Amino acid sequence: MNDLEQIVAGAAADFAAALTPAQLEDAKARFTGKTGLVTELLKGMAKLSPEEKKTRGAAINETKQRIEALLGERRRALAEAELQAQLKAEALDVTLPGRGRSLGGLHPVSRTLERIEQIFGSMGFDVADGPEIETDWHSFTALNNPENHPARSMQDTFYVDMQDEAGRPLCLRPHTSPMQVRYARQHAARYAANLDGMPEIRVIAPGRTYRVDSDATHSPMFHQCEGLWIGENVSFKDLKAVFTDFFRTFFETDELELRFRPSFFPFTEPSAEVDIAFASGPLKGRWLEVAGSGQVHPNVVRNYGLDPEKYIGFAFGMGPDRLTMLRYGVNDLRLFFEGDLRFLSQFK
Repeated sequence: MNDLEQIVAGAAADFAAALTPAQLEDAKARFTGKTGLVTELLKGMAKLSPEEKKTRGAAINETKQRIEALLGERRRALAEAELQAQLKAEALDVTLPGRGRSLGGLHPVSRTLERIEQIFGSMGFDVADGPEIETDWHSFTALNNPENHPARSMQDTFYVDMQDEAGRPLCLRPHTSPMQVRYARQHAARYAANLDGMPEIRVIAPGRTYRVDSDATHSPMFHQCEGLWIGENVSFKDLKAVFTDFFRTFFETDELELRFRPSFFPFTEPSAEVDIAFASGPLKGRWLEVAGSGQVHPNVVRNYGLDPEKYIGFAFGMGPDRLTMLRYGVNDLRLFFEGDLRFLSQFK
């Protein structure tokens, strides 16, 4: 069996000389590969007698097992050496102080939404929530914006390849007015049998909205907060008082001026854009558009499930993202939604 012992000794020497896993695999091929020494010995057994095959075959199998044991041992040694080299190269100084985790904070737009809800809550407004995938009826038709009406192009949105139970198309809501519709209809239905009349509807609807628009001051996804006040005696005077109180509280200044500019919205008549001007600071003297508003159109009041001859009120809509930009002096809306912690951490 000297030839087998020599093969084992040769394998041990070649494996020990291999300094990398690739070199070790090359050495393995010389002994147990398809044309290796041990493989060739096994092929030569075909010429032996049955009795010789038993003896010789057992010896060759034992040799192969010894070689595989040497191979496994060398593999482990190389892996350990590689690990030690890696640990040495990536050594840590455990005496250094640990890296503390900084505390998170609310997104600046979330701060604004909370502030809006607190201020309007102090004036008796509820907060409504609703689905972001809406019916075409709630998003447009119920708001005096019938199918194929040109005013729909002002709020071009994303449609979903789905329909509701009535077969009406679904879309990503272009504004939060559908939440006003849902809230008002539920409110009206709740008090339909109340002979003494219905309590006023006073609600805001903050949330995400979607339109086909994208630049430094617009985003395909943005936030909006719409409001509604319906009762038997609600006028533009109340609208002006609510907005004056809100904006002066939001920006923490009594010197802020408001201006109502005639405009057009399908769901209100008359309608007005709301502008504000600061008495000091970098925006001093500039009129800035911050909201749209108006007396709720009689057709919309009917779609609320109410009698427009009895109930009247106003609606408004503002962009919390724009209010956040004004409050913190940010000039690019996209910064709020890029997720850059260097920017967002300034508002913690």
